[in-house]
Amino acid sequence: MIARRSLLLAALLAAPAAWARPQFHTPDIRAIERRRLLPQAAALLAAAPRTIAVIPAPRSPAGPQDYYSEGDYWWPDPANPGGAYVRRDGRSNPDKFDGHRDAMIAFGRTVPALAALWELTGEARFADATMRHLRGWFVDPETRMNPNLNHAQAIIGVNTGRAIGVIDTLQIVEVARAAALFARKDAPGYAAIRAGVEGWFTEYLDWLTTSPFGTTERDEKNNHGTCWLLQTVSFAALLGRDDLIQEARHRLQTIIVPNQIERDGRQPLELARTKPYAYSLFNLDVLAATAWLVGGRELIDWQTSDDRSISGAIAWMAPFIADKSKWPLPPDIEYWDGFPVRQPSLLFGAMAQKRADWLKLWQHLDPDPTTAEVVRNFPVRQPLLWL
Repeated sequence: MIARRSLLLAALLAAPAAWARPQFHTPDIRAIERRRLLPQAAALLAAAPRTIAVIPAPRSPAGPQDYYSEGDYWWPDPANPGGAYVRRDGRSNPDKFDGHRDAMIAFGRTVPALAALWELTGEARFADATMRHLRGWFVDPETRMNPNLNHAQAIIGVNTGRAIGVIDTLQIVEVARAAALFARKDAPGYAAIRAGVEGWFTEYLDWLTTSPFGTTERDEKNNHGTCWLLQTVSFAALLGRDDLIQEARHRLQTIIVPNQIERDGRQPLELARTKPYAYSLFNLDVLAATAWLVGGRELIDWQTSDDRSISGAIAWMAPFIADKSKWPLPPDIEYWDGFPVRQPSLLFGAMAQKRADWLKLWQHLDPDPTTAEVVRNFPVRQPLLWL
């Protein structure tokens, strides 16, 4: 079955030009998503809010409402048992504390899906369920998460949190998109919690853009800097912070694209990792989502003076999404079989360039992976909240 699907996907991009570039028709995303999401409705409605406040973090230096996570690639040192952890790039330590991050990922999957179902059906039960989650995470004084990531991606024996931990809140980018939808369409129940939800994002956005951890993450050269940018744009869009959106657009055009994408579309900083395939997909999705949010089709296609562009990066990766066997580098050291999934860069790129082949490829890929590591690196899941 996997081999047959690989051949099908490969054919979408390897076929003659007449097939590879057929006439583009704007997809009926609502119909596609209705078929996908309605069967999930019962499970989504049954999911109870569960915030970090009820998940003990034994090694956290802070309180129960302070987010805490531990670095993925850090392990006990065999030469120094009980001492500081050491790095093994690309090798995820299964014994690290993941409780808070897993809860945030679940929140970041549930709320956007419920919001999309409300948008599709207009049924108040989906809005009601979403409000319970938003209230628990952002409003209720006993369960809300404190709006900072001072203790994310800690390294045992080395520190109690790092700037690169800011990437953990990429999981709530679509939560902000859902809240923006509720505000725009006056969803039932949102008025009662709007001040609390947007107050939380206001505080967090201030921390993200002014704290030492936030500004250090902003200046990271690889996917971490890209993820900071998408978070800033999404949260700023919810809050009407046009100043930050314009700054983000400028940063995307003058720093991110020129330094992360080669003229042929490669992403060298991601290709240098021990999981180059997954990292290239991940960063490309975040790049495309950021560009779509601040500039739509025009910014996906925009090129630097020496021809670097997000659409060029999509064009470089698309053949390897269609047929991973053609990947020119060694396979990722972990989770090689989990990718690709329904990468949103293909959809954004298809809409920008009217590429029917990219759209067909996007439609044939898995929109709902279940492997935890794959889910974590697939944070843009609900196209209805973007288009």
